[in-house]
Amino acid sequence: MGKPKKSNVANNKNDNLEKQITGAGKVAKHKNKDKFKLRAEESPNIDAKSSQKILAAARQQQLEMDEENFPSLAPRRNLRFNLKDGLDNEEEQEDVSEHEFMAELGMDDDDVAAFERFQQPPSKEGKRTLHLSEIIMQKIQEKGADIHTKISDEGSLKIEDLDPKVKEMYEGVRDVLKRYRSGKIPKAFKIIPKLRNWEQVLFITEPHNWSAAAMFQGTRIFCSVLSQAMAQRFYNLVLMPRIRDDLCEYKKLNMHLYNALKRALFKPAAFMKGIILPLLESGDCSLREAIIFGSVVARSSIPVLHSSACLLKICEMPYSGANSIFIRYFLDKRYALPYRVIDAAVFHFLRFENEKRDLPVLWHQSLLTFAQRYKNDISSEQKEALLQLLKKKSHFKITPDVRRELQAASCRDEEMMETTNELSHQPMRMYTDEDVGYVA
Repeated sequence: MGKPKKSNVANNKNDNLEKQITGAGKVAKHKNKDKFKLRAEESPNIDAKSSQKILAAARQQQLEMDEENFPSLAPRRNLRFNLKDGLDNEEEQEDVSEHEFMAELGMDDDDVAAFERFQQPPSKEGKRTLHLSEIIMQKIQEKGADIHTKISDEGSLKIEDLDPKVKEMYEGVRDVLKRYRSGKIPKAFKIIPKLRNWEQVLFITEPHNWSAAAMFQGTRIFCSVLSQAMAQRFYNLVLMPRIRDDLCEYKKLNMHLYNALKRALFKPAAFMKGIILPLLESGDCSLREAIIFGSVVARSSIPVLHSSACLLKICEMPYSGANSIFIRYFLDKRYALPYRVIDAAVFHFLRFENEKRDLPVLWHQSLLTFAQRYKNDISSEQKEALLQLLKKKSHFKITPDVRRELQAASCRDEEMMETTNELSHQPMRMYTDEDVGYVA
């Protein structure tokens, strides 16, 4: 047998490229893998996985074409509703408590006790605010006593006979609003503000039993449809008693009711006359109520005229601890207040010069805020009177800051005198007809 032939391919693969080319052996060529890929693509058979993807895409395209061109042939989709969605959303929203705003006021237990000492007894100076359920019972008794009477006064309740079918329909609306969480409101409820006897129909739905979410929707509808005077009645008879009842029972305010309070500012005049002023005039406004109601004023944008009018009324009414909270919130807005409002604020502080009781820290804080914001808008006489007040009513931390602000103030009458003196030193020029071009 002969010797086996040697391979022409170079065996030493570790040699460099130059030796492999110039050497006796031949370099092995790389196999062309593209040929195998082309052959695989040219194969008429498709694997099962690719076939399933192609069929699924074809079915999806066919369904889309059927929905666009032939809606009746499109398959019906089963919608599943979760009745707990509204409850979950309500639980996710946190309630509003006065502790969130207490840090800004810097009050301790002694300050809270001083605040309570200035609450007016309801039998003497203040008028006790009724609960919403008591207001409803009074209206029902009025209707039973004088059901056929029609009162022509525009601001009073118009009592008329209702169709039994209408009454039955709104009793059904009442049952819906008791358990309402989210979704659409009955259309029969939306037309209540457009009725002539809307108060009578509204009380059939029992607003004191509405859920918090229903109260928000009701406030949103009524404040957008009713006039200023009628919205004021809704705020005073329905919204404010409900919020006070909720605060009294749970010691915090539901987020839906807090949003309803903010939405009520859509009509600022009705908000001031129907909520803020009656709340302070009642004389029994607690610290919790004052802080939460005042936070809406502090966080919202209110027209300057409505804020000025409300601040003027607060400064003139009998004092309670809650007044200082609202005075401070209004002053912190830094509006360009009229001089009449500034003078009323000065007289509000000066009337405590002979007060024998220890004033709460809220009073000193409101005085400091006034001195910081409007020290240049008071007269020199008012400045001296306030400095004399600080000698009788002082706080070991706040009074030095108030005195420093007042001493650095440039009063409004001094500025007017300086402007007048500057104009008096300037030479006065007499104009003739030639200067203005009025020559015949």
